[in-house]
Amino acid sequence: MFFKDSYDVVVVGGGPSGSTAARYAARNGANVLLVEKRQEIGSPVRCGEGVSMEIFKHVDIRPDPSWFVNQVTGARIFGPSGKFILIDAKNAGDEVGAVIERDAFDKYLATEAARDGAEIATKTSVVSLLKDGGEISGVRVRRMGEESDISARLVIGADGFESQVARWAGFNTNLKTRDTTSNLQYRMTNLDLDPRFTDFYIGSAAPGGYVWIFPKSGEVANVGIGLLLSRIKGASEAKDYLDAFIEKDERFRDASIMETVSGGVSVSAPLDKVIADRIMLVGDAARMIDPLTGGGISNGVIAGKVCGEVAAGAVKEGDCSEEYLQRYEKGWRELLEEKLYRDYMAKEKLVTLDDEALDKLIEVMSEVPLENLSTKEILTAIRTKYPELVKEFEDLI
Repeated sequence: MFFKDSYDVVVVGGGPSGSTAARYAARNGANVLLVEKRQEIGSPVRCGEGVSMEIFKHVDIRPDPSWFVNQVTGARIFGPSGKFILIDAKNAGDEVGAVIERDAFDKYLATEAARDGAEIATKTSVVSLLKDGGEISGVRVRRMGEESDISARLVIGADGFESQVARWAGFNTNLKTRDTTSNLQYRMTNLDLDPRFTDFYIGSAAPGGYVWIFPKSGEVANVGIGLLLSRIKGASEAKDYLDAFIEKDERFRDASIMETVSGGVSVSAPLDKVIADRIMLVGDAARMIDPLTGGGISNGVIAGKVCGEVAAGAVKEGDCSEEYLQRYEKGWRELLEEKLYRDYMAKEKLVTLDDEALDKLIEVMSEVPLENLSTKEILTAIRTKYPELVKEFEDLI
């Protein structure tokens, strides 16, 4: 199918946030084109493939066995000494989640967008924003070596944390090295794991970040590491740290690596502003990745729904001004902003703690009953035993 030269809404980026925004814009009456630069939506995978169950409360998504491969009962967070805390549904609710097949999940979301009326163009790169009298009026795309212009009343940038759309539109998306991680992940098989839990390892094994194990079964898992760029000399160190971790763990003794993926992830606070006249940003492009965990799928999908609904309303009302699009700013921030900022501040503190302090943190959390797990409650518990660890965090309590 060849796309037309004019749409109400053009969504740039076919990841979870882009497909969800396209879906809900189309569902609510907008004429939508979803543009993806890769030849296949969902591939290659550059993701830990973990999601929280929270998305099912906000978005019309049903778990499908093609992508929903393992619902875990909890997460174990290990300190440097090996002691761990268990976070399960009793204290974290829907934050406990599942491990998915990301490529199949992305295709599922794109299929739902198409079913609701969105058109999809793959292997189509957006090379610039079109402007008319200084106002955004569409996008210029390149497909099969040929360029063409597509007019749009509204453009949605869902093109990742390195978003070109955001830069072209004048948003300040600069990142500090302390707000960016270098990540490496292996998909491994022939493991000996407990598939009920996702595991996280903090401390000097992963400077400024953590090692993760996301099991797809007892034998197959994503095993990865994220390191703050400000704490390492080069991106190649991620492999050294991850290999060292694997070498010491008996569960990996007979394991084989089936796939290796790498890339950067932003762990910054969200952008102060994600809208302007006739443009919105969503997902990683808007810095909606959780700064503490590096997870962005669930937040992107939740915000994508709000984005699509507001986009359709703007088109219907004939008002794509920044003033109208404040409905999107208000909507997604009410759902996500407080947790994103709180977790950013928690991340800023955690990266300053040495192994001894991190073990104290794990010790307290394992001893104090936490009925409703949150950053605030965790810090309150820590303050009762090691007040020196939270001196700089009084404003979070």
